[in-house]
Parts: sequence; C-alpha cells; structure tokens
Amino acid sequence: MQKTVWDKYAQVLVDYSTDVQKGDLVLIKSDSIYAKDLVRAVYRRVLEKGANPIVRSSYGDMAEIFLKLASDEQLDYIDPMSQLEYDVVDKYISIGAPLNTKSLSNADLAKLSRRGKATKQLSEKLMKRSAEGKAKWVIADVPTHALAQEAKMSFDEYSEFLFKSCYLDLDDPVAKLKELDAKQEAWVKYLDNVKNIHIVGEKTDITFNVEGRKWINCSGLNNYPDGEVFTSPVENGINGEIYFDLPQNYRGNSAKGVLLVIKDGRIVEAHAEQGEEFLNAMLDMDEGSRGIGEIAIGTNDEIQNVTGNILFDEKIGGSIHMAAGASYPETGGKNVSGLHWDMIKNMKNGGKIYADDKLIYENGKMII
Repeated sequence: MQKTVWDKYAQVLVDYSTDVQKGDLVLIKSDSIYAKDLVRAVYRRVLEKGANPIVRSSYGDMAEIFLKLASDEQLDYIDPMSQLEYDVVDKYISIGAPLNTKSLSNADLAKLSRRGKATKQLSEKLMKRSAEGKAKWVIADVPTHALAQEAKMSFDEYSEFLFKSCYLDLDDPVAKLKELDAKQEAWVKYLDNVKNIHIVGEKTDITFNVEGRKWINCSGLNNYPDGEVFTSPVENGINGEIYFDLPQNYRGNSAKGVLLVIKDGRIVEAHAEQGEEFLNAMLDMDEGSRGIGEIAIGTNDEIQNVTGNILFDEKIGGSIHMAAGASYPETGGKNVSGLHWDMIKNMKNGGKIYADDKLIYENGKMII
C-alpha cells in the first residue's frame, strides 16, 4: 500500500527525529482537532515500534481562556501531571495546528510574562534531560487555514509549501535530511574552533564571543522542518547593535523594525517601529530575558519568505536569527529564562559574517 504524506511525516518524527525504541514512553501533544491526521499516523507508528504512546490534546482557545480568567496563583501553578511527564517521558512529539494565530494578540502582557516565568522550569527540565541524552523531543506543524492566512497564501499553496519545506514531496525525506546533516556537520566542526563571530549588515555591527561553545547541527531532530546551525554565545561576550528587518512574531503578537543594543551580553536598549511596548514587556519577563541565548544561521532554501510561523521563519535560507532569553545547555549556554524569542534578520542584502576576522558568509550563503 502506498504511503500517504501523513505516513511519511510520522515516520520522520518517530523513526528519525526521536528514534523511538521498543518500550519507550512517548508523549504526543497537539493543540487542535486539525492535527488529528498526523496525530493518528504518529500514534500508529509509535505502536508499530513497540513503544507506549500517550496522547494529550487541547483546543486552540484554551490558552486565551486561561490568560483571561486565571488568578496570579493559577498563573504560577504547574499541575503535577505535567511535572511528572517532564520527569519520566522518553520522547516528546509536539504537533501544532493553530485555529487562530492571533488568539493571544490582546492578552494581558503582564499575565503572559508571569505565565512564561512559571513554566520555565518545565522547559529547563526538558532541555537538561535532552542534553544528558535522557529524552528526545521534536516539534512540527500541520497546515491550517490560520497558518495559510498568516503566510498570505491559500490553504493549498500553504500545504504545498509546508510539505516541500519538510521534504515530504520526496520519496525519501530522511535521505534528504541526512544529506543536509552531512553538509552542516562540516560547518559546525569549523565553527567549534572559532573564538569570535562578527556580524555586519543593515544597521548591524555586533560581535559574539563563542569560544568554548559547541555549535549544533540542526537537521530534523528537534524541529521539523529544519535547517540551521546554532550556538549559545558566552553570556557576557556580546557587544554591538543588531537590526531585525523582518516581522518578529511571538505568542500571537509581533514587533517590526526591531533594533537591539547589547552591552556585555545584556540588551540595554530595545526599540521597534511597531510593537515596542510588547517587545519590552517580554524582555522584562525575568532576570535572564535580556540576555542572549542563541545565535544561528538559517539554511533551508525551500523557505524564502516570512510566514509568521517561527518554526519555519527561523530556518529561512539566507537569514540569521538571534534569541533573547534562554540558552541551550547542550551548547554550554548558561542563561536561564522563561523567554526564548528568536528574532530573524535577512542577510541576502549584503550581510556578512566573519569568524575570527575571516569572511565565512556573504549575501545569505556560507563560503567555507
């Protein structure tokens, strides 16, 4: 029987991304009924692998209701079932399928910030267990009308875009992911021996101390689609300013024309042509939210334009992104925060990256 696109999608997530083994406890999470075709295919594949699936699903407006009605005590509360899941689950497969990408656009910013601070312990636990090799996780999306509208595409156009971005139009998407992995592995081996990264471009001149930090090759193991190499810079070793020309979306809100001034690893000024209040509210979330958790290079040439979905936009071929907030422990990063906001910059308009004063990237392409 010929495989459907959902069968191929599930096989990537289960066999390749999370490497599900017999006896594993696998949590499959989805945020709407629109994810059911992929959830069913993943559930079936997990069972075929001899593992033990748990499905947790919700409706897209639950977060909106929660933020509207929750007291401070409820915002701070983490239920024991979630605590247990993050302690014992072996593999996490999270499938997004939003009904409305703007459902939190008018949410109380203080409540958003408080909830992010409360749930930070869960994300920290997952990152720590992942870095220790005790858990694996992947996030993925399915096409919805909301995502298509956000991307200014028809539903059919967006579906085709999403499947191509994931290489699901190919007979063997895993082979393509392994090809990407091999190419990027050469880059990370080079970057692992670099002390300083210097990025220049439109309204941008910034340096990152990356000495001793590990670069990560992203080829479908945690995000799908994928295509990036990243690290967490030395916490006090970032200086300069950086301008993000593309819309920066986070939790249903956005900021445009963002300019950050960074001194000794802290964002000391944050300006935006639109959405400056939201920008600064998120940057004031907690002690670590004005630190820098990530610097990355996007490499997926199937993604060329902003769609309003960070899972795709941060992978844009010819872009870089920098995250305010939490670091990744597996890189050696130490910054802790409930925030991890990836901000994307187009580099195809003359952007350059120097590694220890050697030009390694120009106009959106690696040249090493």
